[in-house]
Amino acid sequence: MTREDVYEKLHEVFRDIFDDDTIELNDETTADDIEDWDSLEHINLIIAVENKFGIKFGMGEVTTMKNVGEMADIILERAK
Repeated sequence: MTREDVYEKLHEVFRDIFDDDTIELNDETTADDIEDWDSLEHINLIIAVENKFGIKFGMGEVTTMKNVGEMADIILERAK
């Protein structure tokens, strides 16, 4: 799986969770960049990403992720 593959799937998840087809992600995207990304939607987002990629994030990973790039890095590491 390539980083582009990861972002393609992440776009699907983010656009579905936030009901916004205009969302464009990059490595620096944070909750501050997406209007409805609050703590409740963060939980929904994490669950949806886990389901999409067939992985489970550890609690430490969830609490320390600073941006979408770090999320993509974890997904790529798990895909190896």
